[in-house]
Amino acid sequence: MTDLCFVDANVFVYARDPADSVKHARAREWLDRLWNEGTGRISTQVISEFYNVTTRKLAFPLTSDEAWADVEALLAWEPQAVDVGIIERAHRIEGRYRLSWWDSLIVAAAHAQHCLLLLSEDLQDGAVYGGVTVRDPFRLSVGEAVATYGEAPKPRYARRPSAMRA
Repeated sequence: MTDLCFVDANVFVYARDPADSVKHARAREWLDRLWNEGTGRISTQVISEFYNVTTRKLAFPLTSDEAWADVEALLAWEPQAVDVGIIERAHRIEGRYRLSWWDSLIVAAAHAQHCLLLLSEDLQDGAVYGGVTVRDPFRLSVGEAVATYGEAPKPRYARRPSAMRA
């Protein structure tokens, strides 16, 4: 994929939680591709949700040090801050598309980072919000995405968390 791809927290959580082996494998496949391409994007909201869920809500939670190591690596993904501009954009998105506030913040951050694709199982698969297309990463394979969105440029990231490597 040549375009930037925003990734919701649930994809990172499944990549670290082996409880659902199918989603775990698919999430790792997606993240492996995005790390290799250097085209993944996130927001500070995604980082916060990932840290909270993986340290508090999993059957076998990560230690705070394990989760923090992942967060430090994810900083290479140029997280979009949830600032006044994102909040104002989210408010317009919420009103226009009738999304939840939290989903509106995700879509606003994807817009701000000029992402063509937003990977999330929490939003309607195939929905388009102002040029950002939502795809459920557990319905859309990496191969299908490459066929649709094209091959990627050379990698850009310096490092990635070892626990998220395939």
